[in-house]
Amino acid sequence: MPDTPSPTKLPELLDIAALALHLGVQPRHIRRLVHEKRIPYIKWGHLIRFDPAEIARWLDDNRRPQNLR
Repeated sequence: MPDTPSPTKLPELLDIAALALHLGVQPRHIRRLVHEKRIPYIKWGHLIRFDPAEIARWLDDNRRPQNLR
């Protein structure tokens, strides 16, 4: 029997409401970020979804350094 590769584990994608809840903002704010192309997203037909790993990288990339005195 030939070796068959194991299925790739896909990330559980978030919708606008779930991401807004996770970030503590209103869904309207997430929609605005998508419209302005300021947040990574996946468009699948008319659906908008977010990869949690990409959102974590986006948050890290937009982190401001702490002011040390």
